Amino acid sequence: MKPFYNNFTLGVLGGGQLGRMLNRSCVNFNVKTKIMDPSPYAPCKGVATEFVQGDITDEETVYAFGKTVDLLTIEIESVSISGLKRLQKEGVKVYPQPDVIEIIQDKRIQKQFYKDNSIPTADFILTDDKAAVANHKEFLPAFHKRGKGGYDGGGVVKITSANEVEKAFDAPGLLEKLVDFEKEISVIVARNEAGEIKTFPLVEMVFHPEYNLVDYLLSPAQVSEDVKQKAAQIATKVAEAFGIVGILAVEMFLTKNGEILVNEVAPRPHNSGHQTINGNYISQYEQHLRAILNLPLGATDIKIPSAMVNLLGEDGYTGDAIYLGIEEVLRVDGVNLFLYGKPTTKPHRKMGHITITDHDIDKLREKVDFVKKTIKIVA
Repeated sequence: MKPFYNNFTLGVLGGGQLGRMLNRSCVNFNVKTKIMDPSPYAPCKGVATEFVQGDITDEETVYAFGKTVDLLTIEIESVSISGLKRLQKEGVKVYPQPDVIEIIQDKRIQKQFYKDNSIPTADFILTDDKAAVANHKEFLPAFHKRGKGGYDGGGVVKITSANEVEKAFDAPGLLEKLVDFEKEISVIVARNEAGEIKTFPLVEMVFHPEYNLVDYLLSPAQVSEDVKQKAAQIATKVAEAFGIVGILAVEMFLTKNGEILVNEVAPRPHNSGHQTINGNYISQYEQHLRAILNLPLGATDIKIPSAMVNLLGEDGYTGDAIYLGIEEVLRVDGVNLFLYGKPTTKPHRKMGHITITDHDIDKLREKVDFVKKTIKIVA
């Protein structure tokens, strides 16, 4: 592979906000970006060195695109595996590897992978359709998850009793036993081609009660050092089991009896790592770039405690986005605004995020509460 700093082009499948932020790190490394997304309004369109509109799930489209770049990566898992495998077979560097993405694309295969590799995870039952769910009423309460297609909280329903079985998906999926957890936590781990591995400090996530996606997070997680070390060890074990090259976000449950169970993973920069831009010595985006370029990984230590608040479209509003409360929150020390460039809003859509820093955890929480109640996205 030629030097990254000399007329080097990184191809990215997916032009959303993760690609937009990855692009910033590429600029610092003098890496050109060629990004493909099906939407003509993708957040990356105005920032990539070159933007291509195309279907990232189509084999021929992905194959043709990959032949024009020096290295290919992703910012979303919904991509053509067959296209990536053809490119890899012909010598194109594809990181994360197609085999890894293929396992993670299907929650059924992903869960079985954890079981086969002795990675702690919640009990589960594979189901082929809604009727199969009805045959396992004794397993409830549980979550029913689609095998494929779920994203940002979609493709997941909670089924607490036999009376709610009709809520199940009539498609291949899995029943996952409801976990009595204390906190939802996440570790982002990076691994380069040489096998060097580094983990970011553990964060704790607070999920929106209705939308099933992250509302805000705190870094570092307010847990014992033992829990932090154990979570990092599990995340490292997962990365090594996959043999992944790049970033891997490992979302976990900390149960009320002190167990740590892996929930799901994402083979790309992740919502639970946005705060690293301002709170850590290296961001998850630069770390991903270093990993896929097989460069030494950077120090992941926390510079200052931080938080991240997702900016979601308000209920009842669809149309041209209007941001209320921005001036008020920007008057607060330690607040940093990241807008994704999405021209239209709709309920629950991720329109941006805010990172917040403060040396005092209590003050950090107060700032989170202020941001959450002050900024609104309407139309």
